[in-house]
Amino acid sequence: MDFETTKAQRAAASTKIVIAGGFGVGKSTLVGAVSEIDPLRTEALVTNESEGVDDLAAVPTKATTTVAMDFGRLTLAEDLVLYLFGTPGQRRFWFMWDDLCRGAIGAIVLVDVARLDESFSPLDYFESKGIPFIVAVNEFDGVPRYPAEEIAAALALPAEVPIISLDARDREQAKGALVKITEYALMRLREQLTVNAN
Repeated sequence: MDFETTKAQRAAASTKIVIAGGFGVGKSTLVGAVSEIDPLRTEALVTNESEGVDDLAAVPTKATTTVAMDFGRLTLAEDLVLYLFGTPGQRRFWFMWDDLCRGAIGAIVLVDVARLDESFSPLDYFESKGIPFIVAVNEFDGVPRYPAEEIAAALALPAEVPIISLDARDREQAKGALVKITEYALMRLREQLTVNAN
C-alpha cells in the first residue's frame, strides 16, 4: 500500500446507519441488496421453539431469522462510506439494539402496511433515543398501497419525519433510502447546532 492510498483512506469519512423494523419486514433483504460487500449475516433457522414467541402468521414462508445483526457497507462517494447495521426484528433479541445503535447518525425503520402495529415499538425506540429516522414502507407483492399521508397518520408520525416507499430487493431504491436518511440526519444535526449556538 502506498502513501497516497493510505492518505486517501484517512480522508474518507464513515458513518453508521441502522436498518430496523419488526419481524420479517425486509431488513436483511435491504442490507443484502445494497451492500457492496457480501453482508455479514447472523441468521438462524426458524424452529418450533419460536412458536408462541414469534408471530409467523404474516410471514409463513420465512425460514430464517436474524439473531444478532446484519452488516454491510456502501461507498456513496470517494470520501463517504456508510456502514449498515440491520437489527434483529424479534422482540426477544431487542436487548441488542442499544449496542447496534450506538454511534449511528440515523435509522431507516422498515414497515409493512399489513402489519403496521409492529412498527410502533421501533419508532418509539428511535424517538426516545433522539436518533433521526425515516420510515420506509416496503412494498411487498400483493399488499395494498396507501398514500404516505395515510401511513404517517396511522403511525402518528411527527410531520417532519420523512416517509418513502421502496422495494427492499431493489438496489437503487435501497440506496435512495440511505441517501434520504443521511440527508435528514445532517439536516437535524444542523438544526441542533443552530439551536445550541443561540
